[in-house]
Amino acid sequence: MRRATSLRLLAGVAVTSMVLAACGSNGSTGSSTSGSSTSGSNQSSSQSAASGSASGSSSSGSSTSGSGTSASGSGTSASGSGTSTSSSGTSGSSSGASGSSSGTSGPEMTGDKSKVKIGLAYDLGGRGDQSFNDSAARGLDKATGQGVPKAGELTAQANEPDSAKVDRLNQLIKDGATDIIAVGFAYAGPLGQVAPKNPDVHFAIVDDNSLCTSKADGGAVDTPLPNVDCMTFAAEQSSFLVGVAAGLKTKSGQVGFIGGVDVPLIQTFQAGFDAGVKAAKPDATISDKYISEPPDFSGFNDPSSGEKIAKGMYDGGADIIYAAAGGSGAGVFKAAKAAGTLGIGVDSDQYNQPPLAAVKDVIMTSAVKNVDVGVYDFIVSAVNGSPLTGNQLYDLKNGGVGIAYSGGKIDDIKSQLDDYAQKIISGEIKVPTTLG
Repeated sequence: MRRATSLRLLAGVAVTSMVLAACGSNGSTGSSTSGSSTSGSNQSSSQSAASGSASGSSSSGSSTSGSGTSASGSGTSASGSGTSTSSSGTSGSSSGASGSSSGTSGPEMTGDKSKVKIGLAYDLGGRGDQSFNDSAARGLDKATGQGVPKAGELTAQANEPDSAKVDRLNQLIKDGATDIIAVGFAYAGPLGQVAPKNPDVHFAIVDDNSLCTSKADGGAVDTPLPNVDCMTFAAEQSSFLVGVAAGLKTKSGQVGFIGGVDVPLIQTFQAGFDAGVKAAKPDATISDKYISEPPDFSGFNDPSSGEKIAKGMYDGGADIIYAAAGGSGAGVFKAAKAAGTLGIGVDSDQYNQPPLAAVKDVIMTSAVKNVDVGVYDFIVSAVNGSPLTGNQLYDLKNGGVGIAYSGGKIDDIKSQLDDYAQKIISGEIKVPTTLG
């Protein structure tokens, strides 16, 4: 129940629980096959309250579609669900015109930069993962490039205990950080211990709303923590769009989804993707598999396993695979290149990531999640003297998520994708956030 309630909070105004009739059957039923059972009952509160995301944002020079309306990051408005719809600083048209988060100005920084010092605690893979963490790093780099001081950057290790994350957050405080961004839902538990003991430090967490949501509403705290900003991203919406693209582009009628770790967070990506595929091609067959099961989170940084699973899907007839698996996606793209097929990236516009240059020709598109926008919004609010707190939702409507057009492989279906995007924004299409 907690998982379902928290994911409904993620969806906010634009997203509820089901998709239109054509999308009502997602990949976990019917013609879809599953490589691992759907888990959830044994997840920690930080995992069960996590929002949909697997990595990051569009890079400079990329082309992404969204509807991004520009506004001040500190002037968000609350929705009926208690989730703020945060501005992204990106711009575009309501039909999903192309644009890039990295090239826009965002909210104005008017405060005294010397009064803050930013710390960043990365998830597994850290800076250089070409995905989720790198998107957060771009937001930090944009701020430090404007003279905002940095306390430090620290990175999680594979299968570490929560105590290691507590120590990491405390180390950043010891290093003088006044404002700290924790990248990833795995920090929710540790942050829940650290934030109340450090009321003068402001924190932000990416992909989790449990510390900003009361237990009565499915969160993890009796009262939302007053010094925590919870950034969530409607990744089911961008995943739906790449699913539509896969459904329109598949020649074999078989596509696949590979998730990094089988947790509610990544199931949100699967739910959106499978629904999008079915909306565009109701008779498509979808194979859904996960690289690892909790408490093993290595699936977010295991390219060899990603490659092995993808090879099996391609050998079985799939011609397009969506990898929502962080650093493991590199292995999926390697398998796609060997098979002469296509892959779909996640979080960042992975076509434009230099370390993926050797496989960029098989990256059809990416489901973009602009974590850099959320990070930059938070830093600007801190510099301006009013740090963001509470739930901030980034979605298609405000440019927080989108679909990448780099490489030109889906240019011919852009008008159809724009139409689907607008229907999501208007509420005509309700994208599912959970499986089954």
